[in-house]
Amino acid sequence: MKKIPFFLILALLLSSCDLWKIAPQPFPVQSPVPTFTPAIITATPFIIPPPGLDFSPTPIGIITLPPSPLPSTVTAEPPTQTATQPIVQAVVVDILGCNTSIDISHGMGEVTNAYVTIKNTGNVDLPNACALLRAIDEDREHPDKEVCVTNLPAQYQVTQKLTVDSQYQADTIIQVDVTSNGTILLRVDKQSCRDISLIGGAPTDTGVVKPLQ
Repeated sequence: MKKIPFFLILALLLSSCDLWKIAPQPFPVQSPVPTFTPAIITATPFIIPPPGLDFSPTPIGIITLPPSPLPSTVTAEPPTQTATQPIVQAVVVDILGCNTSIDISHGMGEVTNAYVTIKNTGNVDLPNACALLRAIDEDREHPDKEVCVTNLPAQYQVTQKLTVDSQYQADTIIQVDVTSNGTILLRVDKQSCRDISLIGGAPTDTGVVKPLQ
């Protein structure tokens, strides 16, 4: 049997007993050097921006509109609607009567004269208003077969004397066309034109434009 050295036994006894009430210190371990948090440097904002610089943030996607004007306290009256009167173009033709005569000045024999009253019963004037006379037995064209006035106002009338070259002592069927600027407005015919001398005689105001009667 081997003998245990004395100093080894002594070391074991000392390690098992806490004679000094002091816990054995652990072996020193080298701790890493603590690192410092880097300082954050923030630029001091401008409280009053320098002239010409505007550092105020502008929201993206927001458009600033100018202030709307306040509504006026004056209430405008609604526009009055004026009724548009329809244009009415209307004429009436009265064949007052006829007579016959001899026209030597134009180298013609017997001619037929018709007295015709043209009435503008519409609401518009008739520029270049004319009356044209035709006869069924008409021979040469008489210069007075068509007579015109420069303008026949609305609600006015005019009586014209029209003449055609007709056959001697023959019953004449006549026709009267009323035109304005060359457009026919009315056509009237008369199978037998009464003798004007039997119904008051020939009118004396032929060619005179006057209000409707």
